[in-house]
Amino acid sequence: MNRRHCATAAITLVCALALLTSTGQAMAAPVPEPSPSFPAGSPTRYSNADLEKVREQIDTLYRKAGAATDAYNLAEEQTKKQSGEIVKLAKAIVDGQARIAALKDRAGAQAREQYRNGGLPPGAQLALSNDPKLFLDGLNKVRQSQHASKSLLADLNQTQEDLETYTQDASANWEKLETTRVKQAKAKKKINARIKAAEKLESQLEEKERDRLRQLERDAADRAQTAWLSSGAVKDVSGEASAGGAAAVAFATAQIGKPYVWGAEGPGSYDCSGLTSQAWLAAKRPIPRTSQEQWRLLPRIDIQDMRPGDLIIYHADASHVGMYVGDGTIVHSPRPGRNVTLAGAGSMKILGVVRPDK
Repeated sequence: MNRRHCATAAITLVCALALLTSTGQAMAAPVPEPSPSFPAGSPTRYSNADLEKVREQIDTLYRKAGAATDAYNLAEEQTKKQSGEIVKLAKAIVDGQARIAALKDRAGAQAREQYRNGGLPPGAQLALSNDPKLFLDGLNKVRQSQHASKSLLADLNQTQEDLETYTQDASANWEKLETTRVKQAKAKKKINARIKAAEKLESQLEEKERDRLRQLERDAADRAQTAWLSSGAVKDVSGEASAGGAAAVAFATAQIGKPYVWGAEGPGSYDCSGLTSQAWLAAKRPIPRTSQEQWRLLPRIDIQDMRPGDLIIYHADASHVGMYVGDGTIVHSPRPGRNVTLAGAGSMKILGVVRPDK
């Protein structure tokens, strides 16, 4: 009965993981369902092959969850920025309205003054003067004043219209960004639910099987790192850290041992890009918050030219980032259930390298 229950749990785990669908990011095709067999008298319930397939499924799930979280963080950041811009525009409109009102008050005062003088403008009043020069000078000043008032009023009205139009555009854009953020939040919620289910099923493994699962994880990383080093990718890498890079590395390595938490940027926990962005902020060089934006916006360099402090972006969707610290090693915040740690720079699929202080 226990063995049958275990087999059912294994199949349930694989099916649950296979339900993961696209959340706005490109999704890899699900790994084919394993077909675990448990021979009578087997000392373990899962073969290494079965556990390896489960490990690959879990790794893919965590990585796609990280990509969705990255997109969510970006949407949230853009929404806040646009909202702040709208507030600034609204204040500018209020200021413009006050200036227009003040100008209209001045124009009204001028009209009332003319009325009190029998409807004659100051220039006409001056026509009664016996001094031609006084008349001409006064008339010229009045015309200049009236022209300036009309011109300023026209400019302020145009500025007001422009500000109102831009605010409407910004508000519409903000609504789009908010819609995107809400969608990303829903997607992340679904992914979180699946990950919690996966973690629950993983926790039902026997202790020795969880240990084997972790060992398989380490073995896969070691194989990838060994292959990367053997390729000669870092044979000529010998760049020294800049002052900023050294400061960023010092900050990042000081966080080793702190847990990974989605969306976290310290001080007690970090996600992958939260760690790198905060490290470079400590080096007084603000960079984009997410790994995808770090890849999109920061200067790219060849692997052979990298130096400590540079950021290595991983996976085709730029869903993970680590900081190069030298000797073929990175410091990074891996995934839920893991802590900030050192790892082989080639232990994951490298997309490219960027330099924040280039």
